[in-house]
Amino acid sequence: MGVKQLPVGVDDFKKLRENGFYYVDKSLLIKELLDSRGEVSVFTRPRRFGKTLAMSMLRYYFEDGTDLDGKRLDNSGLFEGLKIMNAGEKYVRHQGQYPVIFLTLKSAKQPDYDRAYGSIVDEIAKEFRRHNKILESDMLLEEEKEQYIRLRSRKGSALEYAKALDFLCGCMRRAYGKKVIILLDEYDVPLENAWFRGFYEPMADFIRSLFESALKTNENLEFAVITGCLRISKESIFTGLNNLDMISILNGNYAEYFGFTVPETDRMLEDFGIPERKQEVQEWYNGYLFGNTEVYNPWSVINYVKAVASSAYIWPKAYWANTSSNDIVKTLVERADGMVRQELETLIAGGTIEKPVHEDVTYGEIYKSQDNLWNFLFFTGYLKKVKVRFDVDTTYLTMAIPNAEVRYIYKNTVMDWFNSRICQKNFSGFYQALLKQDTAVIEKELSVNLMETVSFYDYKEDYYHGYTAGLLKFMDGYLVKSNRESGLGRSDIQVLSPAYEGIAIIIEVKVSDTYAGLEAAAKEALMQIESRQYDAELKLEGYHTFHKYGFAFYKKLCRVLGK
Repeated sequence: MGVKQLPVGVDDFKKLRENGFYYVDKSLLIKELLDSRGEVSVFTRPRRFGKTLAMSMLRYYFEDGTDLDGKRLDNSGLFEGLKIMNAGEKYVRHQGQYPVIFLTLKSAKQPDYDRAYGSIVDEIAKEFRRHNKILESDMLLEEEKEQYIRLRSRKGSALEYAKALDFLCGCMRRAYGKKVIILLDEYDVPLENAWFRGFYEPMADFIRSLFESALKTNENLEFAVITGCLRISKESIFTGLNNLDMISILNGNYAEYFGFTVPETDRMLEDFGIPERKQEVQEWYNGYLFGNTEVYNPWSVINYVKAVASSAYIWPKAYWANTSSNDIVKTLVERADGMVRQELETLIAGGTIEKPVHEDVTYGEIYKSQDNLWNFLFFTGYLKKVKVRFDVDTTYLTMAIPNAEVRYIYKNTVMDWFNSRICQKNFSGFYQALLKQDTAVIEKELSVNLMETVSFYDYKEDYYHGYTAGLLKFMDGYLVKSNRESGLGRSDIQVLSPAYEGIAIIIEVKVSDTYAGLEAAAKEALMQIESRQYDAELKLEGYHTFHKYGFAFYKKLCRVLGK
């Protein structure tokens, strides 16, 4: 086709450009940053929406690659043909003019504090080694050079590492005679990880010291750009820092620079010869609204286009599910009360919910109210904005699930939670009732558990079939079979003892459109077992004791008839 290779997983701008990968031009981010930057700009976007690649682009654009001996490393070729090069001299003259500190914290997702802290120290030491040349400067004192060597060798004290960015910034300012740009990528990864792993406080203390020392009243700082998934309140991490420009997905500024816009996505489908897949891509990967800009998930679009371009028989799947942390969704489902379960059902069915939105929730507040969890889901990309309204001093968002990909994540999380609950609960009473044909107990067990779970598929028969089979699969000593060919048709569920015991439970499932119709639907199900002789083949296999049931469901109520 003559089309460039798609950069799946490539987040280094230089590697992407030098190897000729397909690139959706986001270089005008540089122009907007220079036009309207704050001293510290904090961008919050969902995972895998191009934050690291954008930060890498900023590094290669602004970084002065000049050695102390005057030899210049020119990165201007990386931007040849990109929009920023036609933006005007006002912007181009900033290219290659600043010392740059670039630090990513994504490696801090570790099982305990020591390893998480060690990972951050590794990244800091790596950045010190990257700027080794400044040790040749006469502007640094001997004791400063000694501290520099300790930090690059991972031999510094905890206090030295807590102030390492400020120290490096000062050394670079004196060595190069220029103010420094600081780029901090995925700043909230160590905080989210620490919260779910149980060591939030020491990690928050360390990150607070690391950031404050470098960003608060730092005379050596030109400007800083920070990216993350969630906005962390100033009181939590940026105490006393009044120079922050917080740019969340509710902010209209910079909206088109993270994720793919509609024209960019359409252009990619055209370039790779699959424009007919536009509706499919829209249903699965579109739906995000940053400010008022409609945005596609770039990670999923790239993976999908790469797969489909190589084989026309590839169909959509949830690429984002395996890369983005689903702990927040899992937490919401596991802790859901009756109201939250109802709201989840509404969302999964394609409906909306309205919630107050707070942009500066901390991880320590995540469980204080269910509204906080909805906030987390919104800012991490699991919900989208449909509309917004203001009431006195509170902002209310109407939210929905963005697309089929995210709906898939919800459904699988819900099913995993449901299956884990079945493992933990004692259903022996339900199982005994099936063997004793105690339909009152069967009805009660089914209804109680339906009320405690999250339903989807619009209460279709397949849902109730799967729900019932899920409850039965842990019936000790019995084999559960679904939709097995038997007699003149296919019975919904069979629960079979070992053949020598000869016991078989046959269940037919029906759905009623009304509560009043439950009885008739249960009778129809029971009659179907008889009329279609679902027990015929089982009799040939030696089964002689049969318990036959018609299960009828209406929403979360049921009627059971047996024979």
